[in-house]
Amino acid sequence: MLGSTHGTLTTHSRPARVVACGEHPPHTVHGIADPDGADGPRPAGAATGPAGTDRDVSGRPLYAPVPDLDRFFRPESVAVIGASDREGRPNTGITRQLIAWAERVGARLHPVNPGRERVFGLPCHAGIGALPEPVDLAVLLVGDPLPLIGQLADAKVKFAVAFASGFAETGADGAAAQARLADAVARSGLRLLGPNTNLNAFEAFRDDLDGPAIALITQSGHQGRPVFTLQELGVRLSHWAPTGNEADLETADFLSYFATRPEVGAIAAYVEGLKDGRSFLLAADRAARNKVPVVVVKVGRTEAGARTAASHTGKLTGADEVVDAALRQFGVIRVDGLDELQDTAALLARAKKPTAEGVAVYSISGGTGAHFADLATAAGLTLPALSDAKQSELHQWIPDYLNVANPIDNGGHPVGDWRGRKIIDAILADPSVGVLICPITGPFPPMSDKLAQDLVDAAEQTDKLVCVVWGSPVGTEDAYRRTLLGSSRVATFRTFANCITAVRAHLDHHRFSAGYRSPFDDAPRTPSPSARKAQALLRPGQQLSEHAAKQLLRAYGIRVPREQLVTSAAAAVRAASQVGYPVVLKGSGPELAHKTELGLVKVALTSASQVRDAYRELTDIARYEDLPLDGVLVCQMIERGVEMVVGVTPDPLFGPTVSVGLGGVLVEVLKDIAVGVPPFGEEHARTMLRRLRGHALLEGVRGMPPADIDALVETVLRVQRMALELDGELAELDINPLVVLPRGQGAVALDALAVCH
Repeated sequence: MLGSTHGTLTTHSRPARVVACGEHPPHTVHGIADPDGADGPRPAGAATGPAGTDRDVSGRPLYAPVPDLDRFFRPESVAVIGASDREGRPNTGITRQLIAWAERVGARLHPVNPGRERVFGLPCHAGIGALPEPVDLAVLLVGDPLPLIGQLADAKVKFAVAFASGFAETGADGAAAQARLADAVARSGLRLLGPNTNLNAFEAFRDDLDGPAIALITQSGHQGRPVFTLQELGVRLSHWAPTGNEADLETADFLSYFATRPEVGAIAAYVEGLKDGRSFLLAADRAARNKVPVVVVKVGRTEAGARTAASHTGKLTGADEVVDAALRQFGVIRVDGLDELQDTAALLARAKKPTAEGVAVYSISGGTGAHFADLATAAGLTLPALSDAKQSELHQWIPDYLNVANPIDNGGHPVGDWRGRKIIDAILADPSVGVLICPITGPFPPMSDKLAQDLVDAAEQTDKLVCVVWGSPVGTEDAYRRTLLGSSRVATFRTFANCITAVRAHLDHHRFSAGYRSPFDDAPRTPSPSARKAQALLRPGQQLSEHAAKQLLRAYGIRVPREQLVTSAAAAVRAASQVGYPVVLKGSGPELAHKTELGLVKVALTSASQVRDAYRELTDIARYEDLPLDGVLVCQMIERGVEMVVGVTPDPLFGPTVSVGLGGVLVEVLKDIAVGVPPFGEEHARTMLRRLRGHALLEGVRGMPPADIDALVETVLRVQRMALELDGELAELDINPLVVLPRGQGAVALDALAVCH
């Protein structure tokens, strides 16, 4: 951790692609495909004000105001309802802490208790109505805060804190009680923290530390304690928001507020559950716009997705995968452990913007350097080989038989002269190096002492990031406690893993921030004509047949094969001649999800007799299996391309989500899926593709030509538009396979499944 000295992007133009006969060229507006060109640029003066005046086509807000929490954290006056100074009472300790906190922040504190005249020497008032002045903050030390809400509203109190437990955390009855409390607060105009929160917001923060600070948000007070104690190692904290059950004020409110505070260098959060997905993303968007890094521990990685889905993508995108995708999409850095949270947040709060992404590893042991280099490279960090000229320079002070290409092995840091500092300065002067990491697996004085001092001295003279891993399990050595932790310019870690995690997050954050454009600025606000066409095809509560699902795709300009729906063998033969051989025959009906497994697909039919026989076989299977058919599809056969899957599935937090991955009959075996949470633009759609393990297939392998990635991206954006416009009507969509043809030839949806709400 860093010590202290005490005192979407614009839509890229894309090459033209081949458009199937009868298709209209696609229109892309603000990075989200608009099949009919209905949405123009946002009109001048369009609402960007209070929530509710600016919404996307799904009805979700595109703007959230920043709550003014200044008077919560720095009130001028405070009322403590239920204050006590009677020893042995729980409220007594809380009252004592609040009095001390009020003195530190310069607030006037008014105890309220009808049974007392004075509390800790302060005049005590009989009720809220008897307060001598309007108060900014009321702290409720009562078992049931609900009866007080109206009184607080009448007294024009701005904020309240409810510590009482026994609400949603206890089950259905508690959840109902919390809902009543939330409703009363919403009507009152008061803002409430809690219930089931604690005193963390009123801790004693050190005011003798300099530099950018960490602001902390936790839904469990104890889980924030490791970050709070960073102050003892010289890292500044500015705020702590313990959100509790979030009946009113939630994580998103504090995230938005902290992202606008000039003293906040990074936001650290421990989150058990999100109250509202869109609110959280709008808050994360505000942090991304302001280039404030956000580091989160989000509980729930192993929670199985609860949805039962008919589509492939619905089965493959569990709740945590969606949360993970949403966080990544808005630049939120997700870590697993509290130790990672504290180390990563500390680095991001204090480190300057990197000048280069290259990492140099400098060690006094070849084994240590090699070990660290392996771990760093596996984690995605870049260790550039130093130039021959730079290696020759280093060999002035390091013996020729030692490797200095990177990692740099000095064989033992020089002690007692100027050479050690020369080595470090020379490494930092290399333009390919933005980060210098020195792993010290154990103290070896005086060598390690001199090395630590040289690293600190060099760090004070450079804008580049200098990191040290102090691996001693003792941690009492002067080189660690005084030299390294006494520097605000050296990031000090205790483990290799935490150092690598934090450095990777640092580089990722600045790379993300450099090109960030809010997708909310470009989200569609007006339904396209495609929505009206599609809505006429939907059947509430039903699963559409493949034929109907493909008509839905056509409405949004997504290319499908030439096909006809027939109800006799003779009609099938006529259709085949019109579609053109070879053809595919498929059973089509509203209850058919996976036709291949049922034997209801016949491919590569090249003659009338094969078509006639296939038709009869398909209808026989359907009759035998008691599967209702609305007919048999005679389809154009598409033989060449990369099979992908694109789908829409609902998420209870974030609404409709869009997935893309490797498709075909093995989709559930490969499980190679990337998820996007609307709204997102073209560049993010491309990022989703690059995240796939099988991305190389789209680039062309084993003599196969590169696929039409532009057409695939266009399809993903069109599906996103459909998901937003039909939210609440379209429950699931699954295009599998979507065959992506060679570059310039487009993409064709060979099969589709759609489920209506």
